Amino acid sequence: PETRLAELMGCLAGGYDTIFSLCDDYDPGKREFYFDRDPDAFKCVIEVYYFGEVHMKKGICPICFKNEMDFWKVDLKFLDDCCKSHLSEKREELEEIARRVQLILDDLGVDSAEGRWRRCQKCVWKFLEKPESSCPARVVAVLSFLLILISSVVMCMGTIPELQVLDADGNRVEHPTLENVETACIGWFTLEYLLRLFSSPNKLHFALSFMNIVDVLAILPFYVSLTLTHLGARMMELTNVQQAVQALRIMRIARIFKLARHSSGLQTLTYALKRSFKELGLLLMYLAVGIFVFSALGYTMEQSHPETLFKSIPQSFWWAIITMTTVGYGDIYPKTTLGKLNAAISFLCGVIAIALPIHPIINNFVRYYNKQRVLETAAKHELELMELNSSGAGEGKVGCSRSDLDSLPPEPAGEEGPSWSSRLKISHSDTFIPLLTEEKHHRTRLQSC
Repeated sequence: PETRLAELMGCLAGGYDTIFSLCDDYDPGKREFYFDRDPDAFKCVIEVYYFGEVHMKKGICPICFKNEMDFWKVDLKFLDDCCKSHLSEKREELEEIARRVQLILDDLGVDSAEGRWRRCQKCVWKFLEKPESSCPARVVAVLSFLLILISSVVMCMGTIPELQVLDADGNRVEHPTLENVETACIGWFTLEYLLRLFSSPNKLHFALSFMNIVDVLAILPFYVSLTLTHLGARMMELTNVQQAVQALRIMRIARIFKLARHSSGLQTLTYALKRSFKELGLLLMYLAVGIFVFSALGYTMEQSHPETLFKSIPQSFWWAIITMTTVGYGDIYPKTTLGKLNAAISFLCGVIAIALPIHPIINNFVRYYNKQRVLETAAKHELELMELNSSGAGEGKVGCSRSDLDSLPPEPAGEEGPSWSSRLKISHSDTFIPLLTEEKHHRTRLQSC
């Protein structure tokens, strides 16, 4: 009864003002109401009067359909659950586009009310975190990427015996040249981290971010081992100091994860794995059940052989793991006929168990990767439309370039009406963007009469 169609039943008694407040046109002779709306969406909306629920047809934009439901005053509770999830996904996409556009606008805009210190922080943050902002920022990002690779290569080369030298005690240590290269790389990583921490707008969020924790784990072992080498010998035995230093040097492998900061592919893979926890859990459950069953069967069947390699069920877990994953080292293998049959069944089941959840994981990766590209393109189109609107409203031009956006005049103080910055931000999270013209595309009551 609260929908727009229900309100039409009593609108004739209120006169033309009431009629044209509900529809776009009315024919008194035929007693027909006209609505300048999407007919395909109306076919879906009308189902609520027949079936008590609404389904979106294929090919209709969920956000536009939601606007149609708002126009017809149909509550979203009538929308089916499958369509609600689709609508929620589109809302999240719009919010992500708005967030990206807002970040770009924040980079383009310069608030004259901010102090010099704050402006300096913003410049440093943009220089280090956004390589696309300028050519020097791109050069620094490439340099940081190369230093990560160099430090990783140096760490590996330092373990080659031919490149090692003997210290005063006759122990093999890294070559001094490799140590100097690593020290230079660590110095760069330390400077980069401190500058990013100094310019971060939210330092607590910055410190607790996963990638920044990885940065700390890549830097910290160098300084801890340096401290233990020079000061630890006075407080503990030299052997313990060397063991602690060796353990910390192994932690240097964490720096390879710094590559994820500069690689969108690695970030996409991480997100896809995060979204695939259910599939990964199923994979681990299948393997766990198979490992337990086939290791117990293998242990039981191999007990009759005098030279059995299956000493216990827990020891047989290793054989079941390498068999079901089709690795097959050959260090433990069955010797009886039943044991070999059990091994054949186990690796066939392992192939099936691993192959089943792989397809959904790959789909998650491809879907997220394509979605990121679409969102990036949508954000650029949103900015182009806002630039076009700002140039058309301010200067009467048809279009403008991104450089024109940077050179927009400052907002005059005390002037009434929407400023250019408010016009730029008018289209955030809008379903359609009414930026190109202010004239209405529907007929007025006078035109209808």
